[in-house]
Amino acid sequence: MSYPYDMPTATAPLASSALASSLRLAVMRLARRLRSERADTGLTLTQLATLATLERLGPTTPGSLATHEKVRPPSMTRVLAGLESAGLVVRTPHASDGRQVVVTVTPSGRELLRADRRRREAWLSRRLAELTPAERATLSEAATILDRLATA
Repeated sequence: MSYPYDMPTATAPLASSALASSLRLAVMRLARRLRSERADTGLTLTQLATLATLERLGPTTPGSLATHEKVRPPSMTRVLAGLESAGLVVRTPHASDGRQVVVTVTPSGRELLRADRRRREAWLSRRLAELTPAERATLSEAATILDRLATA
C-alpha cells in the first residue's frame, strides 16, 4: 500500500506535512482515550504527571521537579502540597542544605501509579488484541520511532 508521505522528490515537503498532521491527530486521540481510562483518583493531570516524574527521578527537590515539569516553583509547591496531603509524597529535610527539602513518593503513591498504569495498559492490550499480527508488528516499530521523535 502506498501513502502520500511515501512520495519522493518535490512533493516530499507537502507529504511530510500531511504525515505530521495525521500523526498529530492520531497521537492526540490516543492520548485522550488513554486519559479517559484513568481511574478517578481525585488528582489533577498535573498532580499525576508530577507524581510519575518524581517516581522516575527518585527523591529530589521541589525546584528540580519544577524544572522537569516546566512549571514555576510556587506552582510546584501547590502541587506538592496536594500530593502530600493525600499521602502520596513525603517531604524530608535535605541532607546538606537546611534551606531545602527532598520530596519522595510514598508506597501509596507508587501503588496509585501502578494501578493507573495497569488500567490503561489493560485497555490498550485489549485493543491491540483486535489487530492482526502484522498491524501489531507495525505498531511495535512505530512505537520505537515515536519515542525517538518525542525525545529529540
